[in-house]
Amino acid sequence: MRGLPSYWYRLTPLHAVLYPFSLFFRFITALRRLGYRLHLLSSVKLPVPVIIVGNISVGGTGKTPLTLSLVQQMIAQGWHPGIVSRGYGGKDEPRLHEVQVDDLAEEVGDEPLLMAQRKLCPVWTGRDRPAAALALLRAHPECDVIFSDDGLQHYRLQRDVEIAVIDGERRFGNGLLLPAGPLREPVSRLQQVDAVVVNGGVAQDGEFAMQLEGTRFYNLLNPELTRMAGDFIGQQLHAIAGIGHPQRFFSHLQQLGLQCTPHAFPDHHAYTPSELCLDNADALLMTEKDAVKCTAFASEKCWVLRVDAQISPALVQLITKKVTP
Repeated sequence: MRGLPSYWYRLTPLHAVLYPFSLFFRFITALRRLGYRLHLLSSVKLPVPVIIVGNISVGGTGKTPLTLSLVQQMIAQGWHPGIVSRGYGGKDEPRLHEVQVDDLAEEVGDEPLLMAQRKLCPVWTGRDRPAAALALLRAHPECDVIFSDDGLQHYRLQRDVEIAVIDGERRFGNGLLLPAGPLREPVSRLQQVDAVVVNGGVAQDGEFAMQLEGTRFYNLLNPELTRMAGDFIGQQLHAIAGIGHPQRFFSHLQQLGLQCTPHAFPDHHAYTPSELCLDNADALLMTEKDAVKCTAFASEKCWVLRVDAQISPALVQLITKKVTP
């Protein structure tokens, strides 16, 4: 769980100091949301439906795979989606930009580049999400629904559907808001969203289960070259993960029967060539999110696991019912 404080997932004496700050953060969060609900703070209504895929906690929960899966299923039903994202960590974050497949992750952000490389629909980034969405619609007037990857707390963008994704293993940690815990908003916020999706673990009543599935790897330097998990058995394997919950990737590899030396990095980590130079490795396994940041200095030993979110058809039915005129 490198990159996330361990005290977010338990209670320690430190919380005697942090808890008052957590209460203040909760007050500010509630006051800000109330300002939008009372129209004291301005928000933007787009001419097409908006679907928010976000979470209430810090750290990766699987929002991007879920967004891609929902986009793919909406396309199959005849919709023409577009995706907007803040482009977290990218140098281009302040400006509006349509992400291209050959962009650099350090410029546009790793998750937007990953989504663009799936070539499903237009992907635009910008710190101002309403402006990014309007720019997308001007450039692609055929788009009739907008997905916002993350942005549950970005209330300037009015929404028709809210989907909150939960890490099924970590859930809500110690249940406290920042900085004492991992929560951006209290758990009660989930009572207002349209759907709660649980990535891994066990879905509770009223929640939609989601699983990340993937068994095929592609070579980072030659994507046409693929291998199944069984092809790596018996080799000296290393694995890197710079995602919100690196252990999820390492556990997935174990479930595929692969024994790897794990190397966990913080979410959105900017890799250097030396971190990929593992002389004793027959293969270096990584996530797609890591891969988009390593292409420029990768070797033929780098293999990428593509994962896709498997979700209940009932979730797509709920969404289309809410956005269909």
